[in-house]
Amino acid sequence: MPPTYGNGKICYIEMPATDIAASSAFYQKVFGWNLRKRGDGAVAFDDGVGEVSGTWVKGRPPANSPGLMVYIMVDDCKATVERIVASGCEIVQPIGVDAPEITARFRDPGGNVIGLYQQPG
Repeated sequence: MPPTYGNGKICYIEMPATDIAASSAFYQKVFGWNLRKRGDGAVAFDDGVGEVSGTWVKGRPPANSPGLMVYIMVDDCKATVERIVASGCEIVQPIGVDAPEITARFRDPGGNVIGLYQQPG
């Protein structure tokens, strides 16, 4: 199914990385992102539902403290936190801080702080 197109839609993300292979493997393993090679040979991704794509880029500082926050929607925040920790990454804000919302934040292999969001119910 092709992504939804529309004016104002967030469609592409460039994520700072120190090791593109490690970052791409992490997001594929933990979130099920589809990895692919772009025409220029760079590793790109499509999110778990094919709505947002992007790539990892070297030479940029990581988003290592909350400013503009990107949250990844997950079915089970607790299970995702466990997969993140098992992959060697750090949880920087545990589940429960934003209650009643179900969120957490982690530091990815490139040092970026990214949020998790679980839809209640």
